[in-house]
Amino acid sequence: MPETVAELVVETLIRNGIDNLYCLPGVQNDDFFDALYDKQNRLTPIQTRHEQGAAYMAVGAALATGRPQAFAVVPGPGFLNTGAALATAYATNAPVLALIGQIPSRAIGKGFGLLHELPDQLGTLQSLTKQAATVIGGDGAHALLQSAFAALQSGRRRPVGVEVPVNVWKSPVAGAPADLATAAETPPEIDAEAVERAAGLLGSAERPLIVVGSGALESSEAVTRLAEMLSAPVIAYRTGRGVVSSEHELSAGAPVGHALWPACDVVLGIGTRLNQQMLWGADDAMKVIHIDIDDEELGRVRAPDVAIHGDVRDAVPLLVAALEGREANRGDWRDRVAAEKARFAKAYRDRLAPQMAWLDAIRAELPRDGIFVDELTQVGYVARLAFPSYRPRTHLTSAYQGTLGWGIPSALGAAHARPDVPVVAIAGDGGALFGITELATAVHHAIPLTAIVFNDNAYGNVRRFQIENYDNRPIASDLTSPDFVRLAESFGARGLRAETPDDLRLRLREAFKGSGPTVIEVPVGDFPSPWEFLMLPKVRGV
Repeated sequence: MPETVAELVVETLIRNGIDNLYCLPGVQNDDFFDALYDKQNRLTPIQTRHEQGAAYMAVGAALATGRPQAFAVVPGPGFLNTGAALATAYATNAPVLALIGQIPSRAIGKGFGLLHELPDQLGTLQSLTKQAATVIGGDGAHALLQSAFAALQSGRRRPVGVEVPVNVWKSPVAGAPADLATAAETPPEIDAEAVERAAGLLGSAERPLIVVGSGALESSEAVTRLAEMLSAPVIAYRTGRGVVSSEHELSAGAPVGHALWPACDVVLGIGTRLNQQMLWGADDAMKVIHIDIDDEELGRVRAPDVAIHGDVRDAVPLLVAALEGREANRGDWRDRVAAEKARFAKAYRDRLAPQMAWLDAIRAELPRDGIFVDELTQVGYVARLAFPSYRPRTHLTSAYQGTLGWGIPSALGAAHARPDVPVVAIAGDGGALFGITELATAVHHAIPLTAIVFNDNAYGNVRRFQIENYDNRPIASDLTSPDFVRLAESFGARGLRAETPDDLRLRLREAFKGSGPTVIEVPVGDFPSPWEFLMLPKVRGV
């Protein structure tokens, strides 16, 4: 049985399925790491070179697996260095436990100027997480940890924070049960009447449309079946990609959805904020059904005609069952969907040919179950429109947070958590240098990440906006970037260069055969703008 808070935390992590702890040790957490020393065969510490790397690795691992992950850092600057990753975890609904050290409990809030002291660390942590609390002693430690793991697994998945003062780690614990595993809370019971009303609207619809987000990632089969029953296109932009395979005739990207939006008569949102109502517009002729585990999202933008509060994994099968016998071919609507998909596929090829050529090369070499991690770069923006995703959790993005620099360290976490499949990250030279130090982590732990760096020696998107929108007056957007091949080799990683898409295919094959990290530098110039396909105006209720 654990005798101290440190031992209790270690054992609770293990009993709740945490296999790896992404971390950067430090003085306030020394007692914790000493307790971990004898349990490394059950909970492996993965030390990084920067706190943001530890947190991003946990985010990437959580997004790639769908399972809770954890990181541990010191308080103050160490914690603040993880802020961007926590914000990204919050935006992407990633179940990440942030284990944060703290100054002595008696000094919290006193302003003594102790090492790593913040005015209100807990308040900052609470603003970035689903819930956060401080372990104040051994007596309440188990209940607090149990609450944290229940929150990680229940309802809407988001990060959870626990901070432990330096003087509390060795506090004796009492009352902790032998079984430290925590079960998820029972999800809300689905309102059968609401399901029936939703089925009625969908069954009588002429032009239904489905929008999916990350809340639908675990319901791919049921959502696909529902779409087929309704002849309804399924729109995914970022976090919902792969819920319905890109190969399916009813799978569609955001521009296709935008083109269909004025004509649809019933919209079904599944595990999504359904912000299209705000961005693309809405009117009384469009009926809205919204399914979400987070009741705060139901009606956040506009009150739906039918709101179903509950786990998508429960709700969608019930809706499928309610629609049995009401299937409709809706041939004209299917034809229109097909026509819009073909129109945009051609437009991407015609107007975004350079980006598409690089993406085609990656897709040709990355296995169907391989993981692709995009970034805030010109190829990344187009990937959200046109990179085929065949399965859930194989296209990872930073969602609405748009966190420049997240890609390489998060992909490193994905590659560490999923060594069974290739993981490819793309980045521009600007974003790549945010986290390139974690190549040292990749080499140290032999993590087989392949990172492609598109190098234009600029913050390319910033420069484009400055040129196009501010009378050709670029400022502070030009960069001097390193030779990424030599930089990779200096870390002990494999460094390669690709001058053409065909070169990239060959380099990817070489990278996938290796056992450690690879960086492929791709020198590029200006790309054609993708923004006409991304900045989509209101088309209803204007």
